Amino acid sequence: MSLFETWRSTAYKEEDEQSQKEFWENYFEVEESIYEKLLTNPASPATGTIKDLAAQFGTDSLTFMGFLDGINDSLKESLKLEELEEDNSIVLNIDLEKLYYNMLAAKAEWLYSLPQWDNLLTEDKRKEITKLQRISGTVVKEEKIGRNDPCTCGSGKKYKKCCGAN
Repeated sequence: MSLFETWRSTAYKEEDEQSQKEFWENYFEVEESIYEKLLTNPASPATGTIKDLAAQFGTDSLTFMGFLDGINDSLKESLKLEELEEDNSIVLNIDLEKLYYNMLAAKAEWLYSLPQWDNLLTEDKRKEITKLQRISGTVVKEEKIGRNDPCTCGSGKKYKKCCGAN
């Protein structure tokens, strides 16, 4: 079983609610700590083996794989998580705007409210990204054609006598 598959089976196994809650609370603390360190100097991407990066960020390889699972969509070049093992070398080249957007989408306030963002994205830029993220979740209904409206095909007939006569 790959490291990624082991992470998924560990993180999403059927357990009692309390155990799951404790697992995720511990994971979120580690995740926050990793982001605090990464966002302090994002200009120089973190590189190394998964095992070495996990040690550098004060966690184990399996938990770091969970972190990679979460950040993968926000990297400039996505990783093939299913193929990664502890000794694979990776580069965490983060797209900051995409990361902020994804943190908003995940409703991870403990991450998108980190003080490190103040030095990375202007307040206006963060507001713009927040607005884009909120709009993306808004469902807009198309205007419905009424039976007696002119047909959209341009025939001049009523919709009910033309294309709506199905």
